[in-house]
Amino acid sequence: MKSRILVVDDEEIVIRSCMRILGDDEDKTVEAVQSGMEALKKIDEGHFDVLILDIMMPKMDGLEVLRRVKETHPDIDVIMVTGLSQIDTAVKSMKLGAFDYLPKPFDPDELKVVVQRALERRALLQENLALRSEVSSKYRFENIYGASPQMQGVYGLIAKCAPTNSTVLLTGESGTGKELIARAIHYNSLRKDKAFVAVDCNSLSENLLESEMFGHVKGSFTGAVSNKKGMFEVAGSGTLFLDEIGNISMTTQAKLLRVIQEKEFKAVGDTRTQSANFRLITATNKDLKAMIAEGTFREDLYYRINIFPIPVPPLRERHDDIAPLAFHFLKVFSEELGKKVTEFSEGAMSALMHHDWPGNVRELENTINRAVILASDHVVRQAHLTNIVEAAPALELDAPRTSDELKRIKKLTREKSVENIEKLFVVEALKRNAWNVTRSAEETGMQRANFQALMKKYDIRIRGTEQDPDAQEAD
Repeated sequence: MKSRILVVDDEEIVIRSCMRILGDDEDKTVEAVQSGMEALKKIDEGHFDVLILDIMMPKMDGLEVLRRVKETHPDIDVIMVTGLSQIDTAVKSMKLGAFDYLPKPFDPDELKVVVQRALERRALLQENLALRSEVSSKYRFENIYGASPQMQGVYGLIAKCAPTNSTVLLTGESGTGKELIARAIHYNSLRKDKAFVAVDCNSLSENLLESEMFGHVKGSFTGAVSNKKGMFEVAGSGTLFLDEIGNISMTTQAKLLRVIQEKEFKAVGDTRTQSANFRLITATNKDLKAMIAEGTFREDLYYRINIFPIPVPPLRERHDDIAPLAFHFLKVFSEELGKKVTEFSEGAMSALMHHDWPGNVRELENTINRAVILASDHVVRQAHLTNIVEAAPALELDAPRTSDELKRIKKLTREKSVENIEKLFVVEALKRNAWNVTRSAEETGMQRANFQALMKKYDIRIRGTEQDPDAQEAD
């Protein structure tokens, strides 16, 4: 869309000059008027991006026009044009909200540059507003999918706590969408225009986590080559989300408790005290009460973060949500991948409904993503759900409708049968040989590397360990 520029000057020669300088650009439309009243009327009637405004005009001067424009159309960037004797007035106009000013006579290139800067700034601001609106809309709590009674209860709790400043504790298994709920709380709160800062307490060591949260000053420890703002400072008066809080050490728990109680903190190695004005939301997949009994979680911290608890149910307990979520993810990934996949076959939907979903909503999301990638037409079929179909009861294949479809299903069925036999072959060999890779390979007559390749293909790990099949075992 073309940018619209309005030139306001009582001198015809200035108007003609601006029209000539800016009018040769195909991306811009330039209009002009010769009085302040005409300018205000023109702006009320139509949209303008930039206003080039003379300060000295009869009846209504440029400063008065600027005041009125900024009251009714604050998004319009105003460039003031002034004589050399009016520089003080031009500076005053900047305080009233003008973007910039140009002294008469101005160079054509000067005018082009300042107008372009104004348009670029305006485009950036509009992009930021659009992104903020999009993010806010995305995390409205009514957009968290699920019509089950369990999720209706969660929606009610979000609606009650979001407008407050209460500290929230989200509990539930991994993959249930706790961060999505935390964001929904933030974007429905009075802090929605402030920062939302998420910290994964599970991904950092104790020292790194402390530095990440509190920040540090240069030289406070080995490797601290510059000052770094911590998440407490970055969150400011927004929302801080501490995910998997059950994984932080007792030492860090004590320091976090002090921040919550005193509403202040110090960066690592710093002597300055900073105020903590953020809202705190925490989440965990652990039983914090059991941890308190074991002595691995502070009871006083628990009561500080458990002011407004929201338990998030696992997907297996909200069976009615599986189909709506599946169709939601189908739409999302079809659009993302540029494919027109719009349906699930009966066999595919049956597989989805019978699966136990130990990975919860995240597992369902990943499953649908993979299925959309595999789908060759508008239908997701059972054959596209090979990562979960083994966990479902015996299901009939979808009846093919064309000869090409018959060939494709026969090929997929053969491949699936071979995969099942290969996986069974490896697992049973390992069982017979006490999960010793070398002895299993020797017994089956395979080279150890080839046997390990099959283990890796089916993600088979040594029982009781997290050992990767490529790793060397102790024979």
